[in-house]
Amino acid sequence: MDFFEFLDNSVTPAHTVAGLVSAFRAAGFRLYEPMIPARIEPGKGYCIERGSSLIAIRVPKNIDQFPGFRIALAHTDFPALKITPHPDRICCGVQTLHPEIYGSPIFTSWLDRDLGYAGVLAYAEDGNVQLKKFRGDKLFRIPQLAVHLNRGVNQDGLRVDPQTDLDALWSVVTGEKFEETLQDELPEGAKLLDFDVQLFDAQKAAHGGMHDEWIYSGRLDNLSSCHAIAEAFIAAEPLENDFAVACFFNNEEVGSMTREGAGGNFLKSVLEEFLHTSFRDSDRIPSIDALLASESIALSIDMAHAVHPNYPQKHEHNHAPLLGGGIVLKTNSQKRYASDVYSNARLKLLCEQANIRCQTFVMRNDMPCGSTVGPTVSASLGIPTVDIGEPMLSMHSIREMTAARDHADMISLLKVFYQDNA
Repeated sequence: MDFFEFLDNSVTPAHTVAGLVSAFRAAGFRLYEPMIPARIEPGKGYCIERGSSLIAIRVPKNIDQFPGFRIALAHTDFPALKITPHPDRICCGVQTLHPEIYGSPIFTSWLDRDLGYAGVLAYAEDGNVQLKKFRGDKLFRIPQLAVHLNRGVNQDGLRVDPQTDLDALWSVVTGEKFEETLQDELPEGAKLLDFDVQLFDAQKAAHGGMHDEWIYSGRLDNLSSCHAIAEAFIAAEPLENDFAVACFFNNEEVGSMTREGAGGNFLKSVLEEFLHTSFRDSDRIPSIDALLASESIALSIDMAHAVHPNYPQKHEHNHAPLLGGGIVLKTNSQKRYASDVYSNARLKLLCEQANIRCQTFVMRNDMPCGSTVGPTVSASLGIPTVDIGEPMLSMHSIREMTAARDHADMISLLKVFYQDNA
């Protein structure tokens, strides 16, 4: 799966999942629908969707013994500007669209950018609700105020009011409603009922740096992790006794407590379904809780903060990951990350096996620490979990930056993680 093509196509979580499903299907994975009886075959791979989340699972070759689980976790969403249900405004001869903030984007980075729009449309057809993913073919823009009209901007900094300053210019005044343009995306005779549409950076991913050592793109947080997991998972062979699992959750940027998020029941219900189905003909179905708490382990993979050459003081002195310096082990004494002494040790051994460099990140005591899906999944499943990621700059900007070498390292690490001798 080409990394840049994946980045360019994954303009919403729904498009991210569609791309992942396509890659898994091409590799021979089957779609699995919970609640519909099906026989699970040893060594085979399956995909289960829930909205804009996806779980891929490969059954071990031997399902007669009590298995464990090797789980990699990532998220499909990213900070964005979502178009409100009634977004249309008119001012000064221009039609604008009013957005609602999703997650925590850097507002200024959305200004003076070419913005595409895409999402999911819900419509009625023959009395039923249907969903359609779409991507518009026009570009919008949120222009900055000229320096001549804001003389202090370079000295005082630009302050952006998300309620008044982020409306996107989309047309001269015609009286046409944005919802009417969405209606044109539907089959003839279909009636639009609702939509989930967001703006996105339309510039394509590119290499950067004097030696093409860096990658510039929108949505690197956390599509880099999604791509790395998928690449390694597809390349892996079935494990002898363990279930191999890859999880791609939506809604991490807003707390994960949704039906598609890591705080929902999606992952545990899938693991229980596959365990019970695999042991359907056995006299004893092993306890999911016992299996998860034994030799099972989860890698929570989300992007990490590389030290910024212009702001080195923003990092804790001895825990400042370098861009291109290897994958990052993230720890936090307040447990904003799931890493603990046992899972950290497992990760370090894994890095040694893969011959991968490992850096450690600890947040400064005078700055708040972000979080990931790791603590949520670890707490709900009782599975040892370690938080790791690729170091990056400009996190939550519309255009982010990472190192090609670190992404290659993450894929290599995950390939070893999904091997029997790991």
